[in-house]
Amino acid sequence: MVNTPNSKPAAGRQPTLADLRAEIDRIDRAMHELLIERSGIIDTLISVKKSGETGSAFRPAREASMMRALVERHRGILPLDTVEIIWRVIIATFTYVQQAYSVHVDLSSGDALVRDSVRFHFGYTVPVVQHVGAAAVVDAVASSRGDLGLVRAEAVAGGKPWWTALEGEGTPKIIARLPFVERGDHPAALPLFVVSKPLPADAALSEVEVWSVHVAGWNTSVARALAPLAEVVAQPDSGLDSAALLISVPQSRKVEQVLASLKEAGASVRSSALVGGHATRYTVPPKS
Repeated sequence: MVNTPNSKPAAGRQPTLADLRAEIDRIDRAMHELLIERSGIIDTLISVKKSGETGSAFRPAREASMMRALVERHRGILPLDTVEIIWRVIIATFTYVQQAYSVHVDLSSGDALVRDSVRFHFGYTVPVVQHVGAAAVVDAVASSRGDLGLVRAEAVAGGKPWWTALEGEGTPKIIARLPFVERGDHPAALPLFVVSKPLPADAALSEVEVWSVHVAGWNTSVARALAPLAEVVAQPDSGLDSAALLISVPQSRKVEQVLASLKEAGASVRSSALVGGHATRYTVPPKS
C-alpha cells in the first residue's frame, strides 16, 4: 500500500523514511492551519476588544502565565530554547496584529546582548527603534500611542537615573521584566525592564512592585543592609552622598519594611514613588 499524506504505516510494520517524512509534512500542515485558526480568533478578538481604541494590546500578566505553562508542560528532546522563542514570536506578532506597536531600545553602546534579547522576545515583525540612552527610550514611549521600551535592569553610567521619569501620574511605568522564564543557560538572559504607558488594571501584574526612592546617606553599609530584602539598582543623585534607587519589592515584603530598613541602616529617605510592577521571576531548576 502506498501511504497518502494522512495515512500511517500498518500496525507492526517498521516505518520507512518516506513514512516519517509524510508524517512530518502532515504535522507541519496541521501547525500552519492552527496558526491560521489562531489568527482568525485574534481577528474576532480585535472586534470584541476594540483594541484600536484602547492603546497597547500588550498583556504582561497573560504572557507571564502562558510562558510558565509552556515550560511546565514541555517534554521530549526538543530544546526548551526553541519552544520558548517560537512562542515568544507567536505572542509578540499576534499582539502586533491586534494593535501595531514599536519597541524602543537603548543601543548607544552597540550592545549585542540587547539586540539578541529584543529579537528573541519580539521577533522580526515588530519594528525596533534604536535610541541613545535609556532616558530617550522612556521619552519615546511617553510620546507614543502604545509602544514599548526596553531598558537594562541596571544603573546607567552618567546622566540622570532613567527611572525618575516614571514617577508621577500618567507617566510610563515598568510593566514586565524579561525574560519571563529564567534559567542558567537562557540564550537571552539579559535582565530587561519593559516600559509602557500605564495599562488597565486587569492587564498589569504586580507580584513584584518597583519603587523609585531618593535617599541621602547612601553607602556600602546601607546597600548591604538592603540586599536581603529587595533587588536594588542605585545611581548617584543630586548631593554628595545621595542616591536614586530603583527597588524591586517581592510579594513577601512591603515597601514600608524596605524604607524602614534604609532608615535603620543610617540613610534618610527623601521621597518614594511606585513606578510599576512585574511578575515574580520564574526560574527553571537546573537539570540534575
